[in-house]
Amino acid sequence: MKPTGDVLAALRGLMANLPKGLGSINAYIIPSDDAHQSEYLAKRDERRAFISGFDGSAGTAVVTEKEALLWTDGRYFQQAGKQLDSNWTLMKDGQPTTPSIDAWLARVLQPGSKVGVDANLISTRAWNPLNTSLKSAGCSLLPISPNLIDLVWKDQPAAPQASIIPLELEFTGESVAQKLAAVREKMQDKRASVLVVSALDEIAWFLNLRGSDIDYNPVFFSYVLVTLDDLYFFVDESKLSSAVNDHFRTNQVQPKIQPYGAVHEVLKNLAESASTRRVWISLGSSYALTALIPEEKRLHEITPINLMKAVKNEVEAKGMRECHIRDGVALCQYFAWLERCIRDGKPVDEITGADQLEKLRSQQDKYMGLSFTTISASGPNGSVIHYHPLPDTNRPICANEMYLCDSGAQFRDGTTDVTRTMHFGTPSEQEINAFTHVLKGQIALGTAIFPRKVKGQFLDTIARKALWDAGLDYGHGTGHGIGHFLNVHEGPMGIGIRLMPDDPGLEENMFLSNGGIDNYLEKKLFNKIFLPQNPVTTRRASSASASRTLSRWCPPTSGTTLTGAER
Repeated sequence: MKPTGDVLAALRGLMANLPKGLGSINAYIIPSDDAHQSEYLAKRDERRAFISGFDGSAGTAVVTEKEALLWTDGRYFQQAGKQLDSNWTLMKDGQPTTPSIDAWLARVLQPGSKVGVDANLISTRAWNPLNTSLKSAGCSLLPISPNLIDLVWKDQPAAPQASIIPLELEFTGESVAQKLAAVREKMQDKRASVLVVSALDEIAWFLNLRGSDIDYNPVFFSYVLVTLDDLYFFVDESKLSSAVNDHFRTNQVQPKIQPYGAVHEVLKNLAESASTRRVWISLGSSYALTALIPEEKRLHEITPINLMKAVKNEVEAKGMRECHIRDGVALCQYFAWLERCIRDGKPVDEITGADQLEKLRSQQDKYMGLSFTTISASGPNGSVIHYHPLPDTNRPICANEMYLCDSGAQFRDGTTDVTRTMHFGTPSEQEINAFTHVLKGQIALGTAIFPRKVKGQFLDTIARKALWDAGLDYGHGTGHGIGHFLNVHEGPMGIGIRLMPDDPGLEENMFLSNGGIDNYLEKKLFNKIFLPQNPVTTRRASSASASRTLSRWCPPTSGTTLTGAER
């Protein structure tokens, strides 16, 4: 638990006396996002973690003159409860008694109060309703620059400087020129003169480039602006090797390379040009970018690149299948090693287990690294969503407790994310019951037949029904999209209780974490999700409850496998 009293005092001092003589604010919002609204962050962008001590991937902090609050969802209630010190109040987002951030601010602030936020770190989708709600309460929402957390963070890490690498056509299946032509065609259909691309995975996919500016995510800090005549690429040019320049020539494109920080000026000039009809920008982009565009010229829709990236082409889909096979080999080796260790009485713990799995994965062809920190969780640690072992939380993996392993890897031809839950001894009746109902939900989802373009929210109930029947549930989503040698969490589709506003509906060659490696390949009216049938995890489910279901789904094996839900 990190003490936060001093940094909160410093922040409140800045709130009372803003830089550049801008007066004062009564509340300051610290989102989890970076300037690209990334889910995972570079170390220097972990501002909410710095000020609060809570380092989960989702959450928003609000600091007023007297209070400090953190909103986060059900995945992180346990973690936040352990990491927040006494200066902070945990607001359990999604609970019936928990007000939203805007409702809480409207209730506690006096009319005329000012709420500040760094407009680079909040999406337009989040800014608009917050601004409306505060206005209705007689308060105002102000963009604050520079970022106040940066001013109190004395040892803030430097910006990443890793090199960018090209991804060959044998892995991408399409050249940059082909993608650019398709994007411009969609821009013309929408009468858009400019397309703003700020999401890092969209840029990496579009340009057939990969980086390492964010741990586990092969992306790099940059922006792209596409016009009907030009392609602007805003990036630190020191990251571009001769191989990248050769890559652009091979891909038959000549981007105009600009400094990373020049995007605001160039976008403003393009947007204000008399020849510009509409500027296409996603509601998921930062409000700082959106504010540069005259309101009458804004086209707020999900970018065409986001949708193109979500539906894998045949080369990408083939790579996703093949990398899962290689990844499965490493997992088989790991689980066999782990079972031998426990059988032979050799000590093994969460950290040594995760290290062994990484070692085995690294021996596979085309391996580039992990896709997220391995969740190697024994006993009660398995209930902490997105847990990863640290020296002070490390537990032994043994025969009398459940063990959860949620892990994945990056390969040049795809990305993996696999969860397995095991017990190496005799599980309790409660554990068998919970396992069985999750397994039944997994099978129900895996065998579901549904119309094309159905949104994932409507499939979520299928996965939860068996649990609900038993009075059980889980406090997170069911499935998420997976990138192609890109982010392990990829939109715009997903399977969960919450509506994903840009979900286009499920199509063939979309890959989701709960759909197996042969997702959505039926080019017909109805689709079926197929799950991999992996007999490695040979632990029993409740035969009375599940035998009929299993007989319709599983081949004859020595046991059954549980593929975990999204965590």
